Amino acid sequence: MKHLIIAALLLAGTAFAQEDKLITILKSDAPLKEKADACRELARIGTGQAVPVLAPLLDDEKLSHMARYALEPISDPSVDAALRNALGKLTGPSLVGVIDSLGVRRDKEAVGSLAKLLTDTDPAVAQAAARALGSISGPAVQVLENALSNGSPANQLAVCEGLFRCAEAMSGADATAIYDKVRTMSNLPHQVHVAALRGAILSQGANGVPLLVEAIRAESYVLSADAMGISADIPGEDVIMALTREISQANQQKRLLLLQTLGYRGDPAAAPAIVPLAQTGSATQRITAIRSLAQLGNPSSIPVLVALVKDAEATVSSAAQTGLIGFPSKEADAAVVALFDDSDARIRVAAIEMAGQRRIAAAVQPLLKAIGDTDADVVSTGFKTLGELAGAAEIPGVVDAMLKTKAVAAAETALSAICARQSDKTMCTDKLLPGLANAQGESKLALLRVLRTVGDPQALTAVRAAAAESDKDVKETALRAMCDWPTVDALPDLAQIARTTADTKFRILALRGQLRLIPMQTVADAQKVSQLKEMLPLIKRTEEQRLALATLGGLPSAESLALVTPYLTREELKEEASAAAVAIAEKIIASHPVQVAEAMKQVRTSNDKLAERARQLLAGVRRAQ
Repeated sequence: MKHLIIAALLLAGTAFAQEDKLITILKSDAPLKEKADACRELARIGTGQAVPVLAPLLDDEKLSHMARYALEPISDPSVDAALRNALGKLTGPSLVGVIDSLGVRRDKEAVGSLAKLLTDTDPAVAQAAARALGSISGPAVQVLENALSNGSPANQLAVCEGLFRCAEAMSGADATAIYDKVRTMSNLPHQVHVAALRGAILSQGANGVPLLVEAIRAESYVLSADAMGISADIPGEDVIMALTREISQANQQKRLLLLQTLGYRGDPAAAPAIVPLAQTGSATQRITAIRSLAQLGNPSSIPVLVALVKDAEATVSSAAQTGLIGFPSKEADAAVVALFDDSDARIRVAAIEMAGQRRIAAAVQPLLKAIGDTDADVVSTGFKTLGELAGAAEIPGVVDAMLKTKAVAAAETALSAICARQSDKTMCTDKLLPGLANAQGESKLALLRVLRTVGDPQALTAVRAAAAESDKDVKETALRAMCDWPTVDALPDLAQIARTTADTKFRILALRGQLRLIPMQTVADAQKVSQLKEMLPLIKRTEEQRLALATLGGLPSAESLALVTPYLTREELKEEASAAAVAIAEKIIASHPVQVAEAMKQVRTSNDKLAERARQLLAGVRRAQ
């Protein structure tokens, strides 16, 4: 214990010494920043000893704010006296600042002085005084009420703010009395009346509900809307009961507001009162009630929404579907899946779409059954949703369904989507190949395209084998899949197709596939350039030649520049060739200046910036010689 006392004394001694040092800085001719920093530190450790030094700074235009910053936390009563004393000496922003500080410190002895300032000719001063009096509260209430009744209209907002501050510091009847005085005064802005109404209701707790109801019943739609907004801040069954009772008495506009309010409040207990309004009345009322039921999330509402999905009014049915999609309850999943067996195909389609949007994992097996439906829309929607929800385990089931359905395109899209999400591509291929062996016609062509989406080596082997089949459609589909293959594994196949096929269409596709895949390889650039060199004699069309030039431009070497150079004099290719040649030259100018200079002399482009780059390269070679 003795050690703790000694440590405390040492710390206190250190703080006193530090305070003395800071006070000395304030008394000196130190720079402004040092004095501001000293005030900042005094806010942390200052005592009554610093007040006589800080008080004169309240009139210093540059340090007044920092002086108040230092004074406000000091607990010594001399601070309050210094601030009150400054009131009669300051004007403008410095005076406003001191008034604010008196409010922060809640100095009750300042009430008389601040009351006089409520009539100051400077609105900033008068309004600051009103707010400060509100922070002080207690004896300031009567002063502010008098100012509200008799003061300048220009300062009414600040006076109301002061009164609200007083009320917030009070409780029960005293706070309610302040709010009632403000809300019953005429000629105040609407937002003030609303704030006063809110305070009057909330300050009474459960006893404020009658006042809430009175406001809801007001002729003014705006006031009713404000009251319903206020109700969202009042918990408890009393408010729910009051709001639901008002529904039957309200006109159409207010009824809609009440429904929205109950939904926003999120009290599930309000659901039974809303259900009848979702079942009858105008479409607008029913839709609003449906939305509120979905927000409340009471499971007892689910059968109601399910029934409304089947409603003859399309907008009501759509709202019920939206409500079920967003319904915050697992019970809604089972209700949606149960609709898969509805006798109406329209409802089955809607239910399948809802299952996809709710991401119902348990719907996958029922969906595999649904894609065998007799209705074409049900089948196509079922495949689409399976594509969104199914995993690798369901691939065989979807493949089996593809072999039996007329909706082959929908099945193909679903399978492609499922496989695209899987990280293990080999597993996908293993599950697809048994179906490919049994497939015929359109389903076989579709599976070949799905294998292209998978893109693993085993899938490529299967597609390669299909390309050798005698069936014209199978062969063509397989060749197209190979030309559009996503990985470099297909490059040898594409090279062979380009060299050997007599079909111009497939030669072009194979060449384009090579140009796409060659840059994707993880091999040396020299090998890529060599592959392009072998291809160039086979490329006859300008379109593919442009692609080849662009690819060569990304592979900087003397050999790639040599391959590009002959195209510089081709009128239809000079722009692409020039761009490629300049891009290559900029990378190899140091190692191959002679080749760069020769190529740059042949650049002919209408692109001024590109031409300037070529000139700079040529000039650089000449300077180095």
